[in-house]
Amino acid sequence: MNALHQYLFDTYRSASIGEPPPPAPGTHDVAVLRAVRDRRRFERVLAGRPAGGALRRALRRLGRSGSRRPAC
Repeated sequence: MNALHQYLFDTYRSASIGEPPPPAPGTHDVAVLRAVRDRRRFERVLAGRPAGGALRRALRRLGRSGSRRPAC
């Protein structure tokens, strides 16, 4: 059974007993990802590291190291 089947069962059950339907699968995905990002930034600040730009710095570092390789 996948998430859609479970959602349909829960929707049917809630309609039959008069409760409000559950949220559709994926409704709160963006909010969860933002909360995870904010939590990681907060933990970085508490640890004394820069809060933002870690991905950009890593990509820039990879890009610079790739340009120093000897040509074949």
